[in-house]
Amino acid sequence: MTEQSIRSNVRPFAVSAAMPWLVGAGVYLLLLALAPKLLNDPDTYWHVTVGRWILAHGTVPTADPFSFTMHDRHWITFEWLSEVAYAAALTVAGWRGVAILAAAAIALAFGLLARFLMRRLPPVAVLLLIVASLAILAPHLLARPHVLVLPVMVAWASALVDRMDRRAGPPYAALPLLVLWANLHGSVIVGLGLIGPAVIEALLDPQRQGKHWRIVRQWTLFAGLAVAAACITPYGAGPLLAPLKTLGLGHALQTIMEWRPQDFSRPGAFELVLLLGIFALSRGVRLPPVRALVLIGLLHFALAQTRNADLLAMLAPFYLAAPLALQFKPRNPADGAPRAPAHIVGLGIAAVAACATIVALRQPIAPDARITPQAAVQAAGLAHAGPVLNDYAFGGYLIYAGIAPFIDGRGELYGGQFIERQSRAVSLANLPDFLKLLDQYHIEATLLTPETPAVALLDRLPGWQRVYSDGVAVVHKRRMAAPRDGG
Repeated sequence: MTEQSIRSNVRPFAVSAAMPWLVGAGVYLLLLALAPKLLNDPDTYWHVTVGRWILAHGTVPTADPFSFTMHDRHWITFEWLSEVAYAAALTVAGWRGVAILAAAAIALAFGLLARFLMRRLPPVAVLLLIVASLAILAPHLLARPHVLVLPVMVAWASALVDRMDRRAGPPYAALPLLVLWANLHGSVIVGLGLIGPAVIEALLDPQRQGKHWRIVRQWTLFAGLAVAAACITPYGAGPLLAPLKTLGLGHALQTIMEWRPQDFSRPGAFELVLLLGIFALSRGVRLPPVRALVLIGLLHFALAQTRNADLLAMLAPFYLAAPLALQFKPRNPADGAPRAPAHIVGLGIAAVAACATIVALRQPIAPDARITPQAAVQAAGLAHAGPVLNDYAFGGYLIYAGIAPFIDGRGELYGGQFIERQSRAVSLANLPDFLKLLDQYHIEATLLTPETPAVALLDRLPGWQRVYSDGVAVVHKRRMAAPRDGG
């Protein structure tokens, strides 16, 4: 066989075609290097515990089995599949496995996003959008269910926007993604909402005049099938109502950091990306009305609640890609691009990712000490202390440790009034109610952060005694009542 025939059998491709995989690998390596930061959220504790409960019982819960304040009250875990995945990762590889699973999901999402963008934009523009998305998403890169659904969200948005760009009919083959989405995370209603812009843009398209009834029939059938797909869960249509329950918490959302509005009192990545985006759009980028409205809606949600910034980060590039492509000259990816054998590049990226995973598995990784009051729980014997009034951030660990908490991160279970009452009580915004709460729930011990105002009050209350304190938590226990004379 001649050298020429050997070369012809190797199918080279432009190095730029490997960018999606390079982006995914780059994000994966970055997250592995920062793996402990993925475990900085207290909700991770109770998510893995719920997953363990599901695996142990072979079913999903329909009532709360964990807290003492809401025990046996109706509750569904609409993120059950993510929780099972995290529990399995914890069983197999400890907390390192949890971090690796989250990092892999995030990396896959960015790889898929880069793949979509590379079909429309030059590499420099793609990298700028990827960096902007990563900067916005950075505060929410945590080992929780929402990151496991990111690849599904990206794949779904890619299918819809690709049909919008090509003026094509609905992507029926993408419907199974909604089944997966509905069981991984309660935000599946967002996926259903993305169907609307595709329908409206099709109806407003001047090139499809006279086809309105056909468009309506196609997309109505597709929307119906999409809703049906989103209801294929152990709870039926229950996960579709999850966002409504969260929003129904009302003013209590202001006590939870991730549900507060964006804070511009100090410069941050979100503000920087927003200002740069406004500057870029001022340079003459024109957005079709429907896509402009989608971006405005995503921006509104991100500004109203910091938790929704991940929607802006992962979905906005899809609706920006086609309009931005008009600002660049059409290019042939094969012209002037360096080439390399596909199998060599692919194997190289896989080898690097595999080596990084092996190294990560050998590193000690654990959740942040600030959300892990392990020393306090053990030293004060809280497992046998009776009802414990805990700080909101400690509820997840207590569930993980097998101790029924007063409150934890399951806001839809506790409700807005209960969350707000607990917050006002321990902050002494309502001192009489704090004292009432101690008696109403027969509290025998408290587990609070050192900065909590109630700690100083408990130090002075005659019926309470500080039994443990460190930089993470302070424990008070109720004093034993003195025996009466002649008793």
